[in-house]
Amino acid sequence: MEVADRLHSVQEYYFSKKLKEVHALQAAGKPIINLGIGSPDLPPPSQVVKALTDSLTHPTAHKYQSYQGLPELRQAIADFYKAHYYTHINPDAEVLPLMGSKEGIMHISLAFLNQGDGVLIPNPGYPTYAAVTKLVQANPITYNLDSSNNWLPNIAELEQQDLSNVKLMWISYPHMPTGAKATRADLEQLVAFAKKHNILLVNDNPYSFILNETPLSILSVKGAKEVCLELNSLSKTFNMAGWRVGMVLGSSQHIQAILKVKSNMDSGMFYGLQKGAIAALKCTKLWYSSLNSIYEKRRQLVWQLATKLNCTFSKEASGLFVWAKAPEGVTSEAFIDTLLIEKSVFITPGIIFGTQGEGYVRFSLCASDEDIEEAIARV
Repeated sequence: MEVADRLHSVQEYYFSKKLKEVHALQAAGKPIINLGIGSPDLPPPSQVVKALTDSLTHPTAHKYQSYQGLPELRQAIADFYKAHYYTHINPDAEVLPLMGSKEGIMHISLAFLNQGDGVLIPNPGYPTYAAVTKLVQANPITYNLDSSNNWLPNIAELEQQDLSNVKLMWISYPHMPTGAKATRADLEQLVAFAKKHNILLVNDNPYSFILNETPLSILSVKGAKEVCLELNSLSKTFNMAGWRVGMVLGSSQHIQAILKVKSNMDSGMFYGLQKGAIAALKCTKLWYSSLNSIYEKRRQLVWQLATKLNCTFSKEASGLFVWAKAPEGVTSEAFIDTLLIEKSVFITPGIIFGTQGEGYVRFSLCASDEDIEEAIARV
C-alpha cells in the first residue's frame, strides 16, 4: 500500500530520530546528560496533582467530556488572561481548550488553509509550523530572523514580497528557539501588518512566564482579535508537559471554525486533567517566582557551560533555553555530535529550526544543577 503523497513532503521529527541514538548510547552504558529537550523535569504544583486525584471519583469523571472543555476551565483561562496579560477573554466564545497547543497548529491549519495558500513561517522557528503546512498542502514561505534585529520579523522586507496569496503567519514570542522577547510596539506593528494584508496572525506563546518579568499576549493589542489567534500551554509554565493541556484564544468566529475541526478529531479532554488545569491556572505569583529562581540558577550554570565551549550568547533572552553561537568554522550538527560522543552531553543543533539556525546551538534548562555541573566538569 502506497502512503499518501503528503508524507513525502515531511520527515520524522528531529527529536524522534535523535533520541533513538541517545537512548542507544545510554543502553550501551554511556552516561548521557540530556540538555537538548525542553521537557520540564520539575513537578507541577502540589494542588494540581491533588485536584487530579480528587476528581477521579466524580460521577462524570470517566465519561466523554465536552468538546469545548468544562465551563469552569474556560473561565479559569479567561481569569488567567485578565490577571496576567490584562486581556479580556469571553470564556463562552473566545477560548477553546486543547490537548496541548501542538494539536492547535494542526487544527488551525485545517480550519483556515486551502491547498496552495501561502503561510509565513519564521526561520529559525518551531519545525512543526512548516511540517503541518506541508501536510495540509499549503505553501510554506519562510521569513528570515537574525540577531541584528533581535530575531524579530523585518516588516519592511516582508512588505516587498508578493503577499497576495498569504493567508496565515506564524510567530512565537517569546521566541523559540532564541528566547528573544517582543515589545508591545513590536506586536502592534505585526497586528497592523496582518490587518493591512488580511493575514491570520497566530502567536504561539508557551514561554512567557519563564525568566520573563513582562509577559505579553498579542490579544492585548487593540483590535488584535480581528486578525489574530494565540496558542498557549500549561506545559512549561506549570511543569505539565505530559498532561497535554493547552488552549487557543481569539474571536468567536475564529474559535468556531477551529471547533469544527477539533470536534471531529477527539471526544473531549479527560475530566481529571481539566480539574488539574483549573488548579494550575489559579496559582499565586509565589509559584512563578519560586520556579524562576530555580531556572535562574540553572541558566547561570548553562552560561558557564556555553562559555567553556567557546560559545557566545545574549543574557537578555527568556524561556527554557540558552541560544548560543557556536565557534566559527564548525557546523551546528558537527559541534553537537562531537560533544555527544566525546563528553556524553546532548544539546540541540540550531539547524533543525531552519537555515538561519546554522552555526547556533540550544541548551535546555530542564536538567538538575548536578547534571549541568557534571557537564561543565566533563568539558
